[in-house]
Amino acid sequence: MFTLNRSEHNPILSPVDEHPWEAMAAFNGCPILLDKNTYMVYRAMSEPDPLKEPHMSTSVVGVAVSDDGAHFEKRKVLFGPSEDFDKYGCEDPRVTKIDDTYFIFYTALGGYPFSAENIKVAVALSKDLKTIESKHLVTPFNAKAMALFPERIGSKLAALVTVNTDRRPSDICYIEFDKTEDIWSKEYWESWYAGLDNHRINLRRSDSDQVELGAPPLKTDKGWLVVYSHIQDYGGSHTVFGIEIVLLDLADPRRIIGRTKGSFMIPDTYYERSGQVANIIFPSGALIRKDKLEIFYGAADTHCAMAYIYLDNLLDTILDTAEAKKTRFKRFVGNPIISPRPGFLWEAGGTLNPAAIELDNKTHIIYRGASVKNVSALGYAVSSDGFTIDERLDKPIYFPRTDFEYRPGADSNFGCEDPRIVVIGDKLYMTYTAYNGDTPRVAVSFITIHDFLDRRWSAWSMPEVITPPNVMNKDATILPEPVNGKYMVIHRVNDSICADFVSSLDFSKETVDKCIEILNPRPGMWDGEKVGIAGPPVKTKRGWLLLYHGVSKGRKYRVGAVLLDLEDPTQIKARTAVPVFEPEESYERNGLVPNVVFPCNLIIRKGVVYIYYGAADSVIGVATIGLEDLLNKLRT
Repeated sequence: MFTLNRSEHNPILSPVDEHPWEAMAAFNGCPILLDKNTYMVYRAMSEPDPLKEPHMSTSVVGVAVSDDGAHFEKRKVLFGPSEDFDKYGCEDPRVTKIDDTYFIFYTALGGYPFSAENIKVAVALSKDLKTIESKHLVTPFNAKAMALFPERIGSKLAALVTVNTDRRPSDICYIEFDKTEDIWSKEYWESWYAGLDNHRINLRRSDSDQVELGAPPLKTDKGWLVVYSHIQDYGGSHTVFGIEIVLLDLADPRRIIGRTKGSFMIPDTYYERSGQVANIIFPSGALIRKDKLEIFYGAADTHCAMAYIYLDNLLDTILDTAEAKKTRFKRFVGNPIISPRPGFLWEAGGTLNPAAIELDNKTHIIYRGASVKNVSALGYAVSSDGFTIDERLDKPIYFPRTDFEYRPGADSNFGCEDPRIVVIGDKLYMTYTAYNGDTPRVAVSFITIHDFLDRRWSAWSMPEVITPPNVMNKDATILPEPVNGKYMVIHRVNDSICADFVSSLDFSKETVDKCIEILNPRPGMWDGEKVGIAGPPVKTKRGWLLLYHGVSKGRKYRVGAVLLDLEDPTQIKARTAVPVFEPEESYERNGLVPNVVFPCNLIIRKGVVYIYYGAADSVIGVATIGLEDLLNKLRT
């Protein structure tokens, strides 16, 4: 697992009115290190010139310099249209240095209106990133986004290029050259294109997807790291621009040895959602600096921005290494630990979605039992070691009692669902989903620790429903410590995780009527349909650790992690870009609702995180991970 962090300096390049040549946009930058500075070549666009025909903006390639990798100055035009093949614009440069020459590949617009026939790859050569020695048309066919490998493969120059970007479907392809002049040899390219099927690197996940090369390849000891654009439903009504990474074999870059399972980044900030073309992120460059992979990308076709990933976490995830396996959730070999028991009708339809709390060195589990008619009540089990169930009661310890959690005269589809439980003072506060067949709402009940341990279940307080009617609200908990004198209630409104603050824990007087957004779905990613908390946040030295479930298209439930700020828990410090736990075993993939893992609490015992989770809405399992291992994946 790994976390993606956007730079606090974003956007790192934006349009500048004082520079007419980049007054409209400055985006799709590609960095390269020179001496102690970072040089950025990027696409710059002017405002349309009312005196020129066609009446359009013109793209040039700009260059800027930074001594810290974040603040770029000395911005100027490196080159612009000067040849017949690029007279309508020079776009999206990628730069690689081979020997003493900088090869700057770019998209050359050679005709208007723009079409596949006049959009091709060209290259500009420079010795110093200040002056251009020569420019050449590279591809005789439609192509974009080309970049050289930074060193020869064997004895040959090698490159990746996106072919048929405007004909579709596009493909990222591999090519080798015997000598520099082959790069712009029409005959060489025509011969290569005739065998195109042999050069494709298969990265499209479906026929409706579009892929384009992002950054020039970066060498690691594990392989060539390539950041690329993966666009879902390209040209359709649900287009999502995402970023992915593939790892290619060092000796034979045609061979894929690992890749991310899907997009780990989508448009999510104001500068990515709003601009010249909204909701676009497009990777165009990358650097490995110290222990991080820095990804440079265009945002809304307007700005340059940067995000970073810790390289060790990324490579471990892509390759599924032994180190990665040691630092991910490990399932108990005896799973499932709780399953429906023959003859117990109240849980015959499923045992699922448990809360758990540690008291008196024992793990107390409160789980949802559902009848075959989907009437839910809450059962109880206890474990001394956190894995093996020592005792499990025959009857529910909590059941529907009020009109917001049952329907008089009905025998199906109501009840008390998915509990979360926290200790505050000498009481246990349990939040759960109260469902009467209409709209799910959040309810709260409490019991003293003394009564709970003595199993005086009649001591549960009468529940209070705390969320408004007619608004679906589930997956709720209470932060166990007050924030500035108030208690924070975390809950899910429709598809997002929200918060509200109450003055006291007297829920006969307090209600939740605000949605302060904390966490939203990321469309096109593994948590793109909806998110909800997995359990109450746990305080750590780095922040409040919160697990959450994310749902993708096809209703697959996975688990992610976030760190919330200790002072202001409405603020996210870090969020995993990929799941930390997902359905893999047969009891998680097959059941009443397939492909579901759904925790409702976590416990930390001697530096180990225990999660208790519902699997496929049918049974309950437990899995563990070292706390420091998990926090390491949430580095910021």
